[in-house]
Amino acid sequence: MSALQPVTPPAAASGWGERWARQVDRWMTSPALGQWAGRSVFTRWLVKRRSRQLFDLMAGFVHSQVLLGCVRLQLFERLAERPHTLDEMAQRDRIPPAHLQRLLDSAVALQLLEQRGPGRYGLGPLGAPLAVHAGIRDMVEHNATLYRDLHDPLALLRDPDGAQMHAWWPYTDHQDGRSQAPAPANQFARYSALMASSQRFVIDEMLAGHDFSRHRKVLDVGGGLGGWVCALARRHPALALMHMDLPPVSQLARQRIADQGLSARIECHPGSFLHDPLPPGADLITLVRVAHDHPDAAVRRLLRAIHDALPVGGELLLAEPMAEVEGQPATPDPYFHFYLLAMGSGRLRSPAELMQLMTEAGFDQVRRLPGHQPVHAALLMGQKTRCLPLSTGASVNKE
Repeated sequence: MSALQPVTPPAAASGWGERWARQVDRWMTSPALGQWAGRSVFTRWLVKRRSRQLFDLMAGFVHSQVLLGCVRLQLFERLAERPHTLDEMAQRDRIPPAHLQRLLDSAVALQLLEQRGPGRYGLGPLGAPLAVHAGIRDMVEHNATLYRDLHDPLALLRDPDGAQMHAWWPYTDHQDGRSQAPAPANQFARYSALMASSQRFVIDEMLAGHDFSRHRKVLDVGGGLGGWVCALARRHPALALMHMDLPPVSQLARQRIADQGLSARIECHPGSFLHDPLPPGADLITLVRVAHDHPDAAVRRLLRAIHDALPVGGELLLAEPMAEVEGQPATPDPYFHFYLLAMGSGRLRSPAELMQLMTEAGFDQVRRLPGHQPVHAALLMGQKTRCLPLSTGASVNKE
């Protein structure tokens, strides 16, 4: 870890806006004004709401652990079949009933479960998606590692290389400036399987957000186990498709594609998109949950390589979680900021930042596509309208 550099304090802001903000700070931290606001009929609703929000922040870790406990007991799958009594679950899970009831009643308070009579529990409105989607349950279990790394958030900020989440991230030897030995094949398989199980929502967003029928051939770069290209092949039978990822992942994807009877439709190209040429011939290239895993320099090189690989008129579709969706800081932002830090690479970017990177790479008409659930992924589209002079090594995507 490099030595910390001294930070020059920014110049003090001035003007009426800053003076007003400071006055608001004084009001909000005034004990006397706080007591008055709590009693006033005009403001006490706001005081109560903010008190509840603050308590939810403080209790958030407990809430996540209640969710993890329910997932590990497979409560959502079991209760999707039929409601169960407290005694039934206590006997099956070998937990004293009085102790298990604390978990169940906490899950009821979080709307994960519902009471269906005295001592009887069923699925709640937030538990139903967990019963249906294994990918959500897999991510809840995966997050247990992240929470161990976050037990001391300042230690993580000072030395992210010590995070246990690094064991999940098999691509470190392909990053800039890395010299570690290649990750074992089972590490690629474990991480790729996790990403595949949690990809369903992103796939739905992409299929709904763009008309793929107007394309001839699509290349998915960093395609993991091939879930996206397989879904695209089933939805659009006329499309030709290509998949590219590192050799250990490409081998796994090839087998999964064959198992689904799609080998004739999807070409697999093993290679590093940071160092190897991208396969030619696609008029659309997709980048799904890839950019946020990499630093800016790598993203710039990748986007330029994609631009070079496309014909004039070809397009790039980028899909991933983004910061400040709709111009406002989004609720998922803190999660992704720390998740990517613990993973050891990349960062969460805003749509504006990604659009700027795409523009710098040569793409024109860069725009947001409509989406229903930006918490899963926001969509950006850019078009190649002209050829650019090849940058040094750009034709083979090498440093």
